[in-house]
Amino acid sequence: MTLRRRYLVCPACGAGAHPRDAWLGLDGFLSRQAQRLACLAAASWSFDRASALLEEFCGLRVSDTTIRACAVAAGGQMRLWQRSSPAAARAFEAARGDIEFSTDGTGVNTLGGWREMRLAIFAKRPRGPAAMPAQWDDRGLPAPAVRVLFGGLWTAEQFGPQWRAWADRLGIKEAADITVLADGAKWIWRQAERSLPGAAGVLDIYHASEHLHAAAKALYGEGAAEGPAWVEARRQALLQGGAAALDEELGQQARQERSARKKGALADLREYLAPHAGHTDYAARLGQGQAIGSGMVEGACKTVVGKRLKQTGARWRVRHAERMVAVCGLLYSDLWDEYWAEGHN
Repeated sequence: MTLRRRYLVCPACGAGAHPRDAWLGLDGFLSRQAQRLACLAAASWSFDRASALLEEFCGLRVSDTTIRACAVAAGGQMRLWQRSSPAAARAFEAARGDIEFSTDGTGVNTLGGWREMRLAIFAKRPRGPAAMPAQWDDRGLPAPAVRVLFGGLWTAEQFGPQWRAWADRLGIKEAADITVLADGAKWIWRQAERSLPGAAGVLDIYHASEHLHAAAKALYGEGAAEGPAWVEARRQALLQGGAAALDEELGQQARQERSARKKGALADLREYLAPHAGHTDYAARLGQGQAIGSGMVEGACKTVVGKRLKQTGARWRVRHAERMVAVCGLLYSDLWDEYWAEGHN
């Protein structure tokens, strides 16, 4: 269908507009539904590929430049909507499950060089069946009932205070109702203590396992048969008795070692675990069917930022990068339909 409409210019100020656009639901070149498709494509592929695939899928001919402009503009509106609209918090408040919070960062290439894009997720997850420590990696864990992702190119000191504001916005009245699941990065736990005081903490079991493997490599050498058995035994000690039980075993082994290099490897592992004595009650959480890993935010760093913003040759303006994370994050957060249902354009 070909549409012709008049364009009128004010002789006094020079401002121009198509008077029929508001009636037709047009904002610039795209209708609201076309904007939704353009943003969905922009969140999924590079702008040029999004342009080609939109024409292939539905015959919508939109240039990569228009898709970029649409997505960047929508990203700003989406950030504002998530921060102010009651609909953005309604789904979270209505969902049932334990409240989880996880955060991490990944590099993004900006026009000013590589910078860290920090992401955070609030989620509610129903509990699964009880499991024993030996079943930690084989059990079926329910998917989150709801999740909300946000992020930006902020320092840790800028990012941390936003966590409490987001918790309030999502109807989380007490920080004690939150469980922080994260790796051993010091900035995360420092900001959690400041912004979410009283929240429970869980050291990601997969990152703890990586440190066990690193210690085994130093103790027995790469590829040695003793390594995997040592790791599994130490991991079970960690899963059953927490960091305190594992530290006792590591201390006994360190006293028996004569090699300074091996003693150093054990000391490094103990130093890594020391701040997390209160974050390793894995047995209780497994018994209650709760998560003990931060895989949700790890996956978001790869699929939200990595897959979309870290493509070969991509360099971003800071404002554009943050707004694209808002677009991708809204889609990831399962709030896509709620946003467009409010008639944004």
